[in-house]
Amino acid sequence: MSISVVICVYTEERWEDIRAAVESVRNQRRQPHELILVVDHNPDLHLRLKREYPDALVVENRHERGLSGGKNTGAEVATGDIVAYLDDDAVADPGWLEALEDAMHDKAAGGTVVGVGGRTDPLWATGRRPRWFPEEFDWTVGCSYRGMPTTRARIRNVMGGNAAFRRHLIMEVGGFHTGIGRSVQGRKSRPLGCEETEFCIRLAQRRPGSVMLFEPRARIGHKVPAARMRFAYFRSRCYAEGLSKALVTSSVGAGDGLSSERAHAFRTLPLGVLRNIGQALRGDVAGLARAAAIVIGLAWTAWGYAVGTARIRLRSAKR
Repeated sequence: MSISVVICVYTEERWEDIRAAVESVRNQRRQPHELILVVDHNPDLHLRLKREYPDALVVENRHERGLSGGKNTGAEVATGDIVAYLDDDAVADPGWLEALEDAMHDKAAGGTVVGVGGRTDPLWATGRRPRWFPEEFDWTVGCSYRGMPTTRARIRNVMGGNAAFRRHLIMEVGGFHTGIGRSVQGRKSRPLGCEETEFCIRLAQRRPGSVMLFEPRARIGHKVPAARMRFAYFRSRCYAEGLSKALVTSSVGAGDGLSSERAHAFRTLPLGVLRNIGQALRGDVAGLARAAAIVIGLAWTAWGYAVGTARIRLRSAKR
């Protein structure tokens, strides 16, 4: 299979991050068919990237501002059999594309593999995890989290910053919805997400027998800046996730839209609280902070979901 790698970018403030991401793609053992850089409504960055990378396909987002529009643009201009998405502040291991393609060929998956997600490890700005930060909530910084599979396994949805899909299916099912996910229009934009969750569920609903796989060998490192290591961001991201989940369930239904979240909330998180309390009793005082963060994170996410659901119902009632 030929693989098109798409990196969506939006700001020159991440110039060095973008360069590191591109370099990691160039260092792949399995070289991509093409590298596509999609610039989100930033003409200056678009021109700079075209000068810097004449061998890459540098295009402007053809759709509404935001990550979903950028991903759709990348899929539209790609010519590979597979479209692999990499975050602009991430670096891929040399075997990343090789592992994604291998999983796409999995004959024992129980159906046609239409998408693969890999493992994303946090690269903390300080070099180490904040002691209060629970592993169960690494998704708040765009990384794989405790509770996910540790070996290749079927999953409901992939994480968007480290994922690959069969190209023809992306647009066949309508692409990524631009009304869901992050749209960076300023520094204070709310950290929304879930565009890939909604897409994966919608794809599975429209294509029975489709399989999404998690492949831990498809590994990347995702940079976590100091601002995202603060509790204020953690709480804000949890609330935004709740708002995003409300949009997802309004699109694909609560049954599919919350299936993984229920398992995480009722099994993984309680175990996490108990484990961290146990660690505190054994001398790791920060375990109490991690246990509290799990409870607060769950509460803020649930509150965001409740608020988002109420807003959607109110808008529907006014129509």
